[in-house]
Amino acid sequence: MDNTTPTDPAEASFDIVERQDKTEADVAALRSDVDEVKARVDKIGRAAARPAIGGTDEAAPEVKGFVDSYLRRGATSEYKSISGAVPSDGGYAVPRQIDAMIARELTEISPIRAIAQVVQTGSAGYRKLVSTGGTASGWVSETAGRPETDTPNFAEIAPPTGELYANPAASQAMLDDAGFDLESWLASEIAMEFARAEGAAFVGGNGTNQPMGFLSAPVSTSEDGARSFGTLQYVGSGDSDGFDANPDAKLIDLVHTLKAGHRQGASFVMNSATLAEVRKLKTADGAFLWQPGLAEGQPDRLLGYPVVEAEDMPDIAAGEYPIAFGNFRHGYLIAERSATQVLRDPFTNKPFVHFYATKRVGGQVLDSNAIKLLKIEL
Repeated sequence: MDNTTPTDPAEASFDIVERQDKTEADVAALRSDVDEVKARVDKIGRAAARPAIGGTDEAAPEVKGFVDSYLRRGATSEYKSISGAVPSDGGYAVPRQIDAMIARELTEISPIRAIAQVVQTGSAGYRKLVSTGGTASGWVSETAGRPETDTPNFAEIAPPTGELYANPAASQAMLDDAGFDLESWLASEIAMEFARAEGAAFVGGNGTNQPMGFLSAPVSTSEDGARSFGTLQYVGSGDSDGFDANPDAKLIDLVHTLKAGHRQGASFVMNSATLAEVRKLKTADGAFLWQPGLAEGQPDRLLGYPVVEAEDMPDIAAGEYPIAFGNFRHGYLIAERSATQVLRDPFTNKPFVHFYATKRVGGQVLDSNAIKLLKIEL
């Protein structure tokens, strides 16, 4: 007989119960571990769902302090004002995480900013030298002398700038609510107001305390190389009632006035009223010029190029330029100071607290060969 086998039935029963208790304890411990892991995963998921306001943990206290101390309560002892007639008139620089949120939303909702070249500057002024050609090239043998090339020609770009401002307001009750996501709300409101103002300036701004819009540039029918630097070429078409009898031919002419190097990345720009007319256009065989996006997130296309809706473009009317076509990343420059300033104003419109936000932004045509216009001539 095996000596390890209990001979007493009571002893055997006790051993079985003991093993069952141990198994149940192990299962309970395992469930506890699983619940703990699940709680951690849920916590990570909730954190990931919150609006991202910073890229590093070190920056979070800066954002929290700015929001809780200055934006919610108006405490200014910890923050340095920017500039102004009196110490706090210039406002306070927002943390870079909130500034990045504003920049992201601006890019998403400002049509011209989304396709133009944007540079960040550390001062109010920005200057850029642009080559206008003149450098010669040629072929020589390996040992032949190299002839002297022509002197390159340059033009200076200094985009006119102005102070862009927004003035969103929140009630004091909203600010006192700890669950109110103040930083996301403020970034969204500022971006929306900035986008409305700069959208009009990038298209038709006159350059006086604001950017110079691309429709404010000089225009000519002369081809590339025959126009002066900064002058845009236009193609004439139609009258105040609409386009020509063969609108597809004029739009094709407009596309091919742009050099092949610029057509890579080019797009049409027009407002929704013009777009409604363009979507009705057909070729001689009855095919629509308009092509809807074939996949979700893909832009609709006209003659194979994406269409950007900019409501500040003019309607179809005599003497107007309702359609622009070009590579705006090559053709239009936006220069801005990266810092946004916010001045808290709880006094002007009680019980609302206004947040007066300002930012310096400039813009100008960069390469006049990269943007073409369609003009309604009669």
